[in-house]
Amino acid sequence: MTDIRATLRTRLDAAVGPAQVLTDPADLAPYLTDWRGRYHGRARAVVRPRTTAEVAAVVRACADSATPLVAQGGNTGQCGGATPDPSGEAVVLSLARLNRVRALDPDNATITVEAGVPLVSVQQAATEAGLLFPLSLAAEGSCTIGGNISTNAGGTAVLRFGNTRELVLGLEVVLPDGRVWDGLRGLRKDNTGYDLKQLFIGAEGTLGIVTAAVLKLYPAPRTRATALVALADVGAAVALLRELKAALADRLTGFELMSALSVGISRKHLPTLPDPLPGHPWYALVQADDSAVDSPLSAMLEKALGAALEAGTARDAVLAQSGEQAHAMWTLRENISEAQRRDGPNIKHDISVPVSAIPAFLGAAEHALRAALPGLRFVTFGHLGDGNLHYNLAAPEGGDAEAFMANAPLANRIVHDLVAEHGGSISAEHGIGQLKRGELIRYKSAVEIELMRAVKTLLDPRGILNPGKVL
Repeated sequence: MTDIRATLRTRLDAAVGPAQVLTDPADLAPYLTDWRGRYHGRARAVVRPRTTAEVAAVVRACADSATPLVAQGGNTGQCGGATPDPSGEAVVLSLARLNRVRALDPDNATITVEAGVPLVSVQQAATEAGLLFPLSLAAEGSCTIGGNISTNAGGTAVLRFGNTRELVLGLEVVLPDGRVWDGLRGLRKDNTGYDLKQLFIGAEGTLGIVTAAVLKLYPAPRTRATALVALADVGAAVALLRELKAALADRLTGFELMSALSVGISRKHLPTLPDPLPGHPWYALVQADDSAVDSPLSAMLEKALGAALEAGTARDAVLAQSGEQAHAMWTLRENISEAQRRDGPNIKHDISVPVSAIPAFLGAAEHALRAALPGLRFVTFGHLGDGNLHYNLAAPEGGDAEAFMANAPLANRIVHDLVAEHGGSISAEHGIGQLKRGELIRYKSAVEIELMRAVKTLLDPRGILNPGKVL
């Protein structure tokens, strides 16, 4: 074992340079704990390659010594997918230094970037070219494109543009044996056999390591209309979504649902945020975009909301009158997760059900959970437009939050069983990681699990890539 360790260290040093092989405990620490602070691992080393060739050399060294390898981007994941296990056997492969924008083709409306480029940098590069990269989520300042691809990130614009999967045209991937698959093609039509890139999108680094991607770009919006709408219940939110789709068509980019409690927690920890419509049980944050010049979009949204108010679908509404007001409304929504983290531990669920089933699911879940856990608080928010809810449960006001967390298995069973009954998914956009691995076995069919295991065994027969995650 000593010879293997010594040989591995020599090869890692040769691959990336000794300065980029971190072994000091203080240097390792930031890479060994997940963003939520739930998982804590150990590692032999953290390796920081700069090029795809260096990544391939690291993977070959680990493959030859059967050393587990955990790829990591911005380390903002919600399910512990980028955290090594406690054994200390793994090498963490940080892709943060693969941070180049390789190409931007405005005529083809594509951008080619390396895995370590922060999402916000991709957005900025697109903006500077007069285009739009629409993936947007609260962690966009620190999450990376490689992580977004590996988890098939969703975010706030899925209603119009789809998940990350729909935004990827091509990939460059280092396979578990160190070979490099160059699939960096910027084609929207390529019907030449299996679409191999789809294997690696959402695979959480268990089948290969994404090192670069060709991403779709879109015309930049010239007009943006944002509104906060007060609602009586979630059924009204579903009705409003339907009405706004009819009125605005594909100009409707975002439709975010927020409970009064989630808004209150957001403002509690960021009290400078606005509170333009206090006193209602539910809110929808609506955004519409148009790339056309002189678009009447704001008037169209105002007219649609006026009709909703007249029909009783909406209780009240306020339209942002400036970019600053729109930004404040979105900050109110995007601050909820961070505010919850500051507020104390909570039982989180990242779920999806058909939009039409959301009111029935929420009603059934509240009834069952209140009977099982009296006094709990529901912090519900999410992307209603695509059926994705962040359905989080907090301890009773003034209660023992840590003791409440012991109820997580019971709460998860109630919520996930009801999600399954309503034709939904136990993971809408955060992935499986190590958090939901057991749940995956419960809710996926035997055939699906068998197929997933077969793919894993074929591509990674030694099981060195991100072991203990997903499967």
